Amino acid sequence: MDRDLNYGGDYKFIPATSIGSGVGLEVVPDLYQYTIQIVNIVLYGGPNTKEFVLIDAGMPKSAEEIISVVEERFGLNAQPKAIILTHGHFDHVGGIIELIKRWNVPVYAHVLEMPYLTGTESYPEADPAVSSGLVAKMSPIFPNEAINLGGNIQAIPSDGSVPFMPGFRWIHTPGHTPGHISLYREKDKVLIVGDAFVTVKQESLYKVITQTKEISGPPRYLTTNWHAARKSVEKLEALKPSVAITGHGLPMEGEELARELKKLVDHFEQIALPKQGKYLN
Repeated sequence: MDRDLNYGGDYKFIPATSIGSGVGLEVVPDLYQYTIQIVNIVLYGGPNTKEFVLIDAGMPKSAEEIISVVEERFGLNAQPKAIILTHGHFDHVGGIIELIKRWNVPVYAHVLEMPYLTGTESYPEADPAVSSGLVAKMSPIFPNEAINLGGNIQAIPSDGSVPFMPGFRWIHTPGHTPGHISLYREKDKVLIVGDAFVTVKQESLYKVITQTKEISGPPRYLTTNWHAARKSVEKLEALKPSVAITGHGLPMEGEELARELKKLVDHFEQIALPKQGKYLN
């Protein structure tokens, strides 16, 4: 029931943005990336089709913007078949409750994310010590309390399939969160990464604002298991993806993606791992 749905008590608008905010990009014909402030949502499905899916749900207070983007691409009053969450951090579920109430569609996430999406357990607090960058320093204000999606959230199928996204399979890519997933389509080697790795130095306010493109590990201030994060990057690099759509930053493809992802694997400690922080051990 609607009254069971609630965000954590620390839910609030976060005053952070980038030059990419409000910009949409058709990465391949059936995958559209749209940037809300500092995070990307992804729409699966060709324009004007009735069979489409939303991946992730943006920043807090972004539901109306997401609805507008959906209707611009798929038509007035269009609604997805489902919402897939790569994980449950505040910037990936920011509009989820209003979208559920508007569309009444199922939401899927990994079973290990369920405690954070059913009001059971809050995420660990952000660690500002991981970087001198201003986004890292402001991270303690980011919401981390559990949200409750009630019966609207369900575990993504254990067989690896992705509901309403034929040809895609989900891959467990923990580290940033315990139940983080990425989505992969073998036929064209397209990868929807979530935050397993990103293409902007997410800790730096300047680089976030300017969307300076560079390979990076998962956002440091909210990553709690660095051993698992490294293994997840290695797992994704082994797929040799042709295109990567990340939760933060611009898409990367072709030779640039192959080169940069290999560099991240080979130099994970230098590129991704913070020099200090409470989650390093």
